[in-house]
Amino acid sequence: MSTDVSVEGLIQKAYDMLKASNAASALEALEEALALDFDHPEVKYGLKCLEWWLEQMRRVNEFQDPYDRGAYILSQWRPYYGFLDRFTENHDHCQYAVKVFVYRTALKYFEDLLGDRANSLDPGLLLQIGRCYKGTGNYEEALTYLEQAARFMREDGETLAELADVNALLAEQRAAKALFREAFFLDPQKIELRSMESELIIRLRDKVKEMGYSGRLLAEWLPVYGCLLGVFSVKRELKQVELGRLKQSIFALENEIRSGGGPDGTSLLKPRLLNRYFWLIDHYENVREDPGLIEETMLKIKLIDPAVYERYTK
Repeated sequence: MSTDVSVEGLIQKAYDMLKASNAASALEALEEALALDFDHPEVKYGLKCLEWWLEQMRRVNEFQDPYDRGAYILSQWRPYYGFLDRFTENHDHCQYAVKVFVYRTALKYFEDLLGDRANSLDPGLLLQIGRCYKGTGNYEEALTYLEQAARFMREDGETLAELADVNALLAEQRAAKALFREAFFLDPQKIELRSMESELIIRLRDKVKEMGYSGRLLAEWLPVYGCLLGVFSVKRELKQVELGRLKQSIFALENEIRSGGGPDGTSLLKPRLLNRYFWLIDHYENVREDPGLIEETMLKIKLIDPAVYERYTK
């Protein structure tokens, strides 16, 4: 058997071991592959990624509560994404194996808490279990837990985004679009875009990134372009209490922008306000409100961003 075939076989073995939660055997296989080909890019990449996670997981025993252990593991995704940004290459098979390993590891701690279902009404636990099932590719099970979590946390952007993502992965596009729209209205900054897996949101994210937005700005502009590009196309009529909150939010944002905004200026406030104008217009159209109110809101959009206005009115 050639060296190349042996190396590739060891890489595959490592990934299979990772997905089976056997990190020790995965590490051994990658080290064996490295001994055969010290310059193999995927072997070096895989070793660095696995060693990064093993280093973080050594801290798990510092936490006594199983929930804290699982939550700690999942909290490491954000710094891990920062770690990945150092690389010029990406190996999807490696990242998939790592993802399954990490989520399965965290899931063990969360499932221990369910026990006799005494904690089955804990929305935070339900959310974490749903996230873990999604990460391991068990979307049906993920949907079950995320729907339960959403019943308790109807105004939590993170929960609704996870539920939207699973719906999209299960080809429930209408539900996914409606839920993503709600999630990004509630709190774009709570949504970890790089943990979203569905093509629906990944393609939208990449389009907005191509426009030059990143970080916190990317999260705020995404729902704006979700509307302009027809992705967030499933809309609903607002209840009176929701309409009142929306108008109050618009008034507060308008005043904040006029005063120059906070430490970040108006850069984050502008897309946030535009998104709220879109919601207000949608509501007016749904209830066949006075066209003058729609025109007034459209004028505000034109004043705050003529380019967005042009795209919106096409």
